[in-house]
Amino acid sequence: QVQLVESGGGLVQAGGSLRLSCTASGRTFKSYAMGWFRQAPGNEREFVAAISWSGGSTYYANSVKGRFTISRDNAKNTVYLQMNSLQPEDTAVYYCAAEATLTRLPARVSEYDYWGQGTQVTVSS
Repeated sequence: QVQLVESGGGLVQAGGSLRLSCTASGRTFKSYAMGWFRQAPGNEREFVAAISWSGGSTYYANSVKGRFTISRDNAKNTVYLQMNSLQPEDTAVYYCAAEATLTRLPARVSEYDYWGQGTQVTVSS
């Protein structure tokens, strides 16, 4: 069982930056691939970024590539999402997710077993 707690959301102006954090409980964090997803009102939850258990592989949605960076610190059981050049269309609740895999880099909601409660990111124009 893994429990995930996100933090770092807030209100920012267009062009600004935020860094989200997701801290996991348990001693097997390094066995999990981690992902970030987001969900805007009226929309389905969508993939943002994923990182392998070691941090050696990452994958991004086209909409955030070049602006967002996912990273992890296995010693701190934490995954990060650095978000730069934020735009109003990035406004959403952001969720982190975990999947026990050493070989895959999941990018679909259905592939993840554990989810955080979400943190709101609002970008004003």
